[in-house]
This record gives sequence, structure tokens and C-alpha cells, in this order.
Amino acid sequence: MTKFQRIQSFIFGIIGIIFGFTLVAFPEGTSEVVLIILSFVLTFSGISTLVYYFSMAQFMVNGRYILIKGLIILDFGLFSGTLINVPNIYMLLYLAILHAFSGLVEVLRSMESKKYSAKNWKLKLSHGIVDIIIAVCCIVFFKHEETVGIVYGIGLMYSAFMRIITAFRKTTSVYIQ
Repeated sequence: MTKFQRIQSFIFGIIGIIFGFTLVAFPEGTSEVVLIILSFVLTFSGISTLVYYFSMAQFMVNGRYILIKGLIILDFGLFSGTLINVPNIYMLLYLAILHAFSGLVEVLRSMESKKYSAKNWKLKLSHGIVDIIIAVCCIVFFKHEETVGIVYGIGLMYSAFMRIITAFRKTTSVYIQ
């Protein structure tokens, strides 16, 4: 990770913590804001993944996976934009599915990292477990209207905190002589 990427990651982490704290502190009526932000972030991430595929990854081994990933993320982003006028129960179910899926992926990635004796497998495992706990909280507290803002705010703060930790972690480099 370059110095610019570290600074960028740290700044985005601080912004995420501030925004997540705001969502947790003032959860009334945040469902539309959460969906607009989620839709924007997922759509932008999907588009940037597709741009990466068409500029570089199409020439890589298994580059099609990046194309598929970009299309799925873009689809989730566009789908999130259509959920603005639906009841909060469906939004919580959608958030629960997103957190459960990303938590499961992180747990599986951590197990693979442990198999290859990587140092950061515990951090990935904790991130996956927290995502799964957030998904369970979405399902348990689905009757409360403020749950959307609180759950998304907590998830956002945790992800931002993990981003800050990653920005300060020493990266390993492989040198070929």
C-alpha cells in the first residue's frame, strides 16, 4: 500500500466513523438516507470494478471473476436504489442478507488465510463474525423503525475502524532477486 493509499484509507475511515456515529446518534428517519448512500456506494464500486476489468483484468488469469463481481455489485447498487419506497422490514432483510453474505465470505477468506499461514487471518475472522452478528441483529430487531440507521451506523463504524487499522498495518513485500 502506497503512502497516498494509506492517507486516503485513513481519511475515509475517519469520515465513516463520523457518519456512522451520526446515524447511531440520530436514527429517526434514516432509512432513506441509508439506502441512498448504500445504492451510491455499491453502484460506484460496481462501475469502478467494471472499469478495472475492461482496462486490466480482462488480460489476467481468471479475470472473468472480476467482471462477474463488478456486475453483481452494480446490480446490488441499482437494486438498492429501488428499495426507497418499501417498508423498513424489507430494508432490514436486505441489510441482513448483505451483512450475512459478506460475513460468510470474510470467514471463508480467513480460513483460507490461516491455511496459508498468513498473519492477518484473525482480523479477517473477527470482521466476518461481526458482520454475521450485525445480520442477526437486523433479524432480531426488525420491528423497530430505528434499527436500519443503528445497524448500518454500527456496521459503517466497524468497517471504518478496520480500514484505519489496515492503513497503519505494515504490508509485506516479496522481493525477487
